[in-house]
Amino acid sequence: MKILYGVQGTGNGHIARARGMCQALSKYPVEVDYLFSGRAPDKYFSMDCFGEYEVKKGLTFISEGGGINYLKTALKNNVYTLFQDIRRLDLSSYDLILNDFEPVTAWAAKLQNRTCISLSHQNAFRYSVPSKGAGWLDKKILTSFAPASHYLGLHWYHFDQPILPPIVNHSGYKNENKGFILVYLPFECVSEIYDLLSRFTNHQFICFHPDINEYEKQGNITFFSPSHNLFQEYLHACAGVIANGGFELPSEAMALGKKLLLKPLGGQFEQQSNVATLDMLGLASSMGSLDPVVVRRWLDEKVGEKVFYPNVAEAIAEWVIAGNWDNYLDLCRSLWKQVDFPSYASIN
Repeated sequence: MKILYGVQGTGNGHIARARGMCQALSKYPVEVDYLFSGRAPDKYFSMDCFGEYEVKKGLTFISEGGGINYLKTALKNNVYTLFQDIRRLDLSSYDLILNDFEPVTAWAAKLQNRTCISLSHQNAFRYSVPSKGAGWLDKKILTSFAPASHYLGLHWYHFDQPILPPIVNHSGYKNENKGFILVYLPFECVSEIYDLLSRFTNHQFICFHPDINEYEKQGNITFFSPSHNLFQEYLHACAGVIANGGFELPSEAMALGKKLLLKPLGGQFEQQSNVATLDMLGLASSMGSLDPVVVRRWLDEKVGEKVFYPNVAEAIAEWVIAGNWDNYLDLCRSLWKQVDFPSYASIN
């Protein structure tokens, strides 16, 4: 079997999920090529596992000051280039297209009548799951951005819907608590992050941010540029995580038993829904802005407990190779039976 895997590159969560699937698929006699879009080629990092991957421009959202700037988003994206990339992508040599909310491979598969399996957190919102702030445009993007033949949605809880648990990468780092707080707020200004955290002088913070070019130590805050391996090292050693409202990082943090404080990206219904969902489930705290009062209260909270998620990537890879793609209900049931939530979680 020869597979083309299209991955949305705007967020590191999509890439982290693809890393997990890459490792799982490598155990089978299949050939997998990877195509990423939505980010400038020089902005990708720690991509060795994907081999000679391909990059397209795709579509991306422009954030500014902790929210989405829709005007700059419209001006930044070149629809003509997108159409050209879709038209020129030849899929004739592939048996299957895997897709994580990536428009070039998804639309090319649709136009060339190729089987495409979509695997993403966004797909969970095709079902009746908690949602907050979704407007007409948001719903249209969900259904039209990356069409597929089959859809697999991922979420932290099943909500009695045919969706799967999150893909959590099981790395070889030792899970411990060295007392510091890991911070990943890529959509916030570095200066505002510093103003927020510098007042908590009794706490040490490790902050990764795309605007940092090299190591910087400023008082009780240490800044790093993005690095997958270094980030994983600090994630496994921290006491808690302050982050935006993405999907993959909270999944990994909960699996390690790290307490969470989340601030959603303004104007992004998926992040707003994610944060509201974890708040409702009792698995994270939230703040609508960089609020020192909320941070202080959260710092005083006790450490979290682990959420156990099985190896979802391996189960999906086995299901993909088996080829019975119309039947995924057994896959859903078997995986959720293995999930174990903390005692304080608000689970029915």
